[in-house]
Amino acid sequence: MSSGSAIQDVFAWEALDSRGTPTVAAQVSLAGGAEGTAIVPSGASTGAHEARELRDGGERYGGRGVREAVANAAGELADAVRGLDAEDQAAVDAALRACDGHPALARLGANAVLAVSVATARAAATAAAAPLYRFVAGGDEKPLLPMPMVNIISGGAHAGRGVDVQDFLVVPVGATSFREALEVAWRVRAATAQVVEAAGHRVALVADEGGLGPVLPSNRAALEFLAAGIERAGYQAGTDAAIAIDVAATQFFSPSTGEYHLAADDRRVSALELVAEMASWCKEFPIVSIEDILAEDEWSHWSEASRELSGIQLLGDDLFCTDVRRVERGIAERAANAVLVKPNQTGTLSDARAVVDLARGAGMATVLSARSGETEDDWLADLAVGWRTGQIKVGSTMRSERTAKWNRLLGIEARLGSDAAFAGRAALAPIATAG
Repeated sequence: MSSGSAIQDVFAWEALDSRGTPTVAAQVSLAGGAEGTAIVPSGASTGAHEARELRDGGERYGGRGVREAVANAAGELADAVRGLDAEDQAAVDAALRACDGHPALARLGANAVLAVSVATARAAATAAAAPLYRFVAGGDEKPLLPMPMVNIISGGAHAGRGVDVQDFLVVPVGATSFREALEVAWRVRAATAQVVEAAGHRVALVADEGGLGPVLPSNRAALEFLAAGIERAGYQAGTDAAIAIDVAATQFFSPSTGEYHLAADDRRVSALELVAEMASWCKEFPIVSIEDILAEDEWSHWSEASRELSGIQLLGDDLFCTDVRRVERGIAERAANAVLVKPNQTGTLSDARAVVDLARGAGMATVLSARSGETEDDWLADLAVGWRTGQIKVGSTMRSERTAKWNRLLGIEARLGSDAAFAGRAALAPIATAG
């Protein structure tokens, strides 16, 4: 360790996320003068197995304030890492986790821990005179621009439950560069808005992640509108642009009955019936990825879904919660073939990176994801490139907390120039044939 890379101080403050809800921001200062800052996100459709944010309760911000978490970041957590080498992320994160002492980081708050963890990485990158994506890469791995999943129509907890399924996204599978992929997504969103408006639905309502948030007569209607939007934009469905779905089934699952309540369709279905319906959708529409097709602890049914949908990327979010132990179980039970990675689900960069490495080692695809309560910070884009996750999901092509990540990726691609590698369709697992 050089004396200049020792952590000297941690400063923290209460910031606001994209929903106007308080979140934790932190700045880590090193002995040599380098500094790094980070603002962390929060989720709306949170899984039961996620690391725990710390909220103040009381009257401020309806109980959602984070003054206590901020004090913990600048107090106990700062004391735990002061003097450590910022370039040794594993050691810093281990100290943060040990300081909290709770498996879910519930004592000091996962929001406080993650803010210090990310700010440390940024400070270390600054000290090393390297962009964050190169600093976090490690070894000789080259940067890789991810395939974007871009939100077009939203429902569920992100859009007042206009439909039950949480997100309908476009995947620009025919693109050969990140910038081309983003333009495809932009065109599809614009065209889909025209299709939805022509059908008499409101398009002025924008959901938490920037997608369209119309109230539609059924979940299937959202698929039909998106498929029509792809064609209206001038693309061949399944070849140029495909569809991903985030079902977020935990949100409409009833543990007492074991049924899923599709309110938009006025139906209650079993796990097997829901899987069968998704399979029928995959035959009719160019779907290449389905996220959280079932509830977070429906392990046996997840394995059945994996067998039934063997040609589709079956992506676990609430199922895995960026937790190594849950991913290990998923690998053993063949419950899915892809893992959604959200650093704030686990609380430190080291733990999130461990999930990426475990999944990739098992032949699973990885998708780095933002949260519905995001910030204008863009560190997630660097992680996607440096960790070579292959795919990224941050929302739609509007709202500044979303475009901040897209803009960072566009800048990285431009900076790399002819050395820029794009993951493309091969990042999906398996390489699904849509249509």
